[in-house]
Amino acid sequence: MKMTQGSLASSRAGAGIAWPAGDAEPHALPGFDAVARLAATTLGTPLVALLLADGSAFWYTPPGHGDPIRLDGMLLAACRQATRRGVAEVVHDARDDARFLPVDADPAHAVIGFFACEPVFALNGQLLGALFAVDRRPHPPLHAGERNALRDAASLAGTGAALRHYLDRTDPATGLPHRNAFFADLHTHLPGADDTAWLLAVEVAPVARFNAFVRAMGHSYADALMHAVAARVQAWMTPGMQLYQVGTARLALLPAHPHDELLPARLDEFVALLREPIDCLGVPLTLQPGVGLLKVEAHELRGGDPLRRVMNAAHVAQDSVRGWAVYDRTQDERQRQDFFLVTELAAALSERAELELHYQPRVQLASGRCVALEALARWRHPTLGAVPPGVFVPLAEQAGLMRSLTDWVLDHGLAQLAAWLRDGLDVQLSLNVSSADLDATLETRLTAAARRHAVPLARLELEFTESTAMRHSDANRCHLAALREAGVGIAIDDFGIGYSNLDALRQMPASCVKIDKSLVCGLDASRHDAAVVRSMVALAHELGFRVVMEGVETGRVLEAVRGMACDEVQGFHIAHPLPAADVAGWLREHASPPPADRLPG
Repeated sequence: MKMTQGSLASSRAGAGIAWPAGDAEPHALPGFDAVARLAATTLGTPLVALLLADGSAFWYTPPGHGDPIRLDGMLLAACRQATRRGVAEVVHDARDDARFLPVDADPAHAVIGFFACEPVFALNGQLLGALFAVDRRPHPPLHAGERNALRDAASLAGTGAALRHYLDRTDPATGLPHRNAFFADLHTHLPGADDTAWLLAVEVAPVARFNAFVRAMGHSYADALMHAVAARVQAWMTPGMQLYQVGTARLALLPAHPHDELLPARLDEFVALLREPIDCLGVPLTLQPGVGLLKVEAHELRGGDPLRRVMNAAHVAQDSVRGWAVYDRTQDERQRQDFFLVTELAAALSERAELELHYQPRVQLASGRCVALEALARWRHPTLGAVPPGVFVPLAEQAGLMRSLTDWVLDHGLAQLAAWLRDGLDVQLSLNVSSADLDATLETRLTAAARRHAVPLARLELEFTESTAMRHSDANRCHLAALREAGVGIAIDDFGIGYSNLDALRQMPASCVKIDKSLVCGLDASRHDAAVVRSMVALAHELGFRVVMEGVETGRVLEAVRGMACDEVQGFHIAHPLPAADVAGWLREHASPPPADRLPG
């Protein structure tokens, strides 16, 4: 037995499944091989074919036929004609039938000698297509058993065609129409060029949260959860609305009528229903759903993707208080731009020379001597220009690129530090490290980079944000302690704006805290800010940390800082971040002790 597949357009011998141009590839016809084998064996024919009304065709040639009959243009035309008539037909001797003769051909040279057709119906009586049995030689009249076998085969083919139609429209896990059905129905919903309709989409839970359900409970639990959510949605729907499963944890709805519009009160009711705890297989869950709305126009179906846009609105709604949102083109473009930047950043890290490091001096308050340079990544895109760190660093964290970015900074920063040390500059390098880097591999990565560039680890300081340093404190303390034992300095960055556990802070193996610039910039104008910062400086000193004031941007702030017994200062009043080529000159210019009334600026 062999069921072969191919294209009707080429009508190659031994071809099998074909479908209308431009459509998505269909499911294979369930059970067709058994149906075709039954008909071919009973009737003794070398070709069994099935044509469906949607233009799909399936054909079968039993094994051992070295010269199979081609479903060529002439035979295909005869089959299509018979399919449209929808009646049974048996041509015992087709040599005299004009349908099977080439133009002006002698009947003695006819290719088709036998032709049998049986219509294929759905259970509701709808004509679905026709089943054909074809042979090169004429056949005697069919006896009753052969006619019954052909009818049975056609009946089974009808069942398979109905099942294929079901699979082409239905998600087997939930029984809901799926994405292909959604788009097909949406086109039907908007027949006119000027028609519009409101679409509704539901993001059942954030992707990471839903994946956690699957990891913990398995795919069958996720299917059951989608069943339960779908039932809740259907309880809210009005008659005529249609629900679709368009993704693993995504649903979409079409209104009963194109111009139906949902009122805010109904949407609030919908979100409240979805937010109620749901019991799935005995496990209670509270989901974080998002409901998106989009008004789509018929012309947007050509080359557009309304489902992507309405799902974008649903994703945004997950983090909103109200829980539903109308599609916002500006916000969508911003997210698409973020995606573009992520892909460009990945390329810049591996292929292009667009990234560079700038270095901001940090000076000792008492002497004015530069004691460290903080390495800060800068990105100049070839078409977008300068991309701010506040944009690309968070994107790197979200996209899983932070380790690659950190490794790039380590390699380039340590290479530059090695060059300065060879030139006789007495400096330390401070590097920012994210929470994604704080694990057991960090010491190995840092040590390897330092060895590669022959830089002493004592010349390095790593800066972690306060929230990163305090999170998972037991594990983090081990990683940080290993770095401190290797000689690396540890600074807690943005200190004062997190929620530190003082006991954890006391045990943290850090050497320095950097008070966040948001607390420092108002010292000259706010007695309240000054009191808070003074208390923080005293606490940090009591715990044995060196204290750095960030954000010293004016002379007045510097004067306010002088009375607070901090150790070092950093900010625009001292120096802006400098390109590597400018650092040596700045350091030599400010090597002498400054006048008593000011620091380098």
